[in-house]
Amino acid sequence: MRITLDFAAVLAQWPLLAKGVLLTLALTAVSAVIGVIVGIACAWVRSSGPLALRIVVGTYVELIRNTPFIVQLFFVFFGLPAAGLKLSPETASVIAMVVNLGAYATEIIRAGIQATPRGQIEAAVSLALTRTQVFIRVVLPPALKRVWPALVSQIIIVMLGSAVCGQISVEELSYAANLIQSRNFRAFEAFIIATAIYLLLAIAVRKLLNWAGPRFLFR
Repeated sequence: MRITLDFAAVLAQWPLLAKGVLLTLALTAVSAVIGVIVGIACAWVRSSGPLALRIVVGTYVELIRNTPFIVQLFFVFFGLPAAGLKLSPETASVIAMVVNLGAYATEIIRAGIQATPRGQIEAAVSLALTRTQVFIRVVLPPALKRVWPALVSQIIIVMLGSAVCGQISVEELSYAANLIQSRNFRAFEAFIIATAIYLLLAIAVRKLLNWAGPRFLFR
C-alpha cells in the first residue's frame, strides 16, 4: 500500500495555522506573566506567611498538582457558569492556565527561596530593610536565578498543554489543525505540521525566556 502525503493541502490553510499560533502565544504570554506572579506570592506565603494562609496555599498547590489540566479547564469553563459566572473560552483558558502554572511555580520558586543563605537575610535586616524589601531585593532575585531553567520548562509545559483548550472551542493551534483535517481529510499531514510548529514554538520561547530572565528579572 502506497501512502501519498500532501502537505500543500494543509499549508494552503496557513491563515488558520497563523491564527492558531498567535492565539497560542497570546494565551501563553498572559498566563506566564500572571502565573509567575501568583507563584511568587504563594511561594512567599508558603515560606514565611501566616499559618492560615500557608494551609490555604498548600491545599491549592496540592489540589492543582494532583489533578489533570483538562479537568481544571472543564471546571472553570463548565463548572463556574453553574455558579453564575459565565466566561468566554479564551478567558476560561487563561484562568485555568494561570491556576495551573501558579501551583507549579509556587513549589519551584519556594525551592529557590529556601536555598537563600540565612546570613544573607540577616545582613539585609541589619541594614534596616523592611520585610518586604528584604524579600523583593535580597531573596527573590537570586531565588529566581537558581530556579529559572525549571520555571521556563514549566511555562513551556503549560504552553503545550494549551492544546487541550481546543476542546472548549478556543481557536489555538491544535484546534486549527483539527479544523483543517476535517476539511481536507489530511489528518496525518495536518498534525505533523502542528507538531513541527509546537516544537519550533517551544524552542523559540525557551530561548527568549532564557535571554530575558537574566536581563529583566535578575542579574
